[in-house]
Amino acid sequence: MSKVAIVTDSNSGITQEMARKLGVYVLPMSFLINGKVVREDIDITQSEFFKELENPNVSVSTSQPAPAEVTDLWDRVLREYDEIVYIPLSSGLSNSYQTARLLAENYDGRVQVVNNQRISVTLRQSVEDAQTLIDAGWNAEQIREKLEEDKFNSSIYIMVDTLKYLKKGGRITPAAALIGSVLHIKPVLQIQGEKLDAFAKARGVKQAKKIMLDAIRKDMDGRFHDFVEKGDYTIRYSYSEGDDPGEVEQWVREIREAFPGADISGDPLSLVIGCHIGPGSLAITVNHKVRV
Repeated sequence: MSKVAIVTDSNSGITQEMARKLGVYVLPMSFLINGKVVREDIDITQSEFFKELENPNVSVSTSQPAPAEVTDLWDRVLREYDEIVYIPLSSGLSNSYQTARLLAENYDGRVQVVNNQRISVTLRQSVEDAQTLIDAGWNAEQIREKLEEDKFNSSIYIMVDTLKYLKKGGRITPAAALIGSVLHIKPVLQIQGEKLDAFAKARGVKQAKKIMLDAIRKDMDGRFHDFVEKGDYTIRYSYSEGDDPGEVEQWVREIREAFPGADISGDPLSLVIGCHIGPGSLAITVNHKVRV
């Protein structure tokens, strides 16, 4: 039986320390901070990143890892394993997938690159699903096919605390950002597969959280009904590291009250999302949990 390793990137929210405990490998995402390349969870922590992001005198932008960083990690892993399942950020949000596919052509099928349209805690769910399939004896190609087949069986809803970073990224106009700030608008965004889209506008945090909980409940009662009825699902929450811990704890309590008995867990949002939406954000997901 082939010995299969899982490699993902830090967009999964899996830190280097978590990766060692889980037995997986994580490629750190790169950022440019005042023109200097730094790597997530290697050169900069979550809290340090958000301090830089909020500093008006500092320029922060996302940057793809160099191809050599990707292949160096693969080569190191393949010294111990026969095959790799590589699970990068959604192809709808980055070119990382396309780059990896091209690089994998030189590995004679030993590296299977998964295009399963996920990010943050939904990407972590894919990693855990891959572990389940490895334990069941599946090879890398079979795992890639299963994860891609399952890719749209997750939903993410994210409340943005400030419109500042959406304005900075050109996703809304300065005038809209100003009006939103005056009216205390909290946009709720969604990721349904390929990209980040607007979902709703809320007046304040309380209404935004209700919108997200209602959206998850609707997904569970509707398009995800079959696997929810079997108990084959997880609910995950996420948040910007810069959040008030008390606000995050309150959010988790509200989720647990809304979905008693559900498998609920969470991690901080990955820095790629944080770069675009800023601190103070809260998120919730529902995901199919693969079973064999």
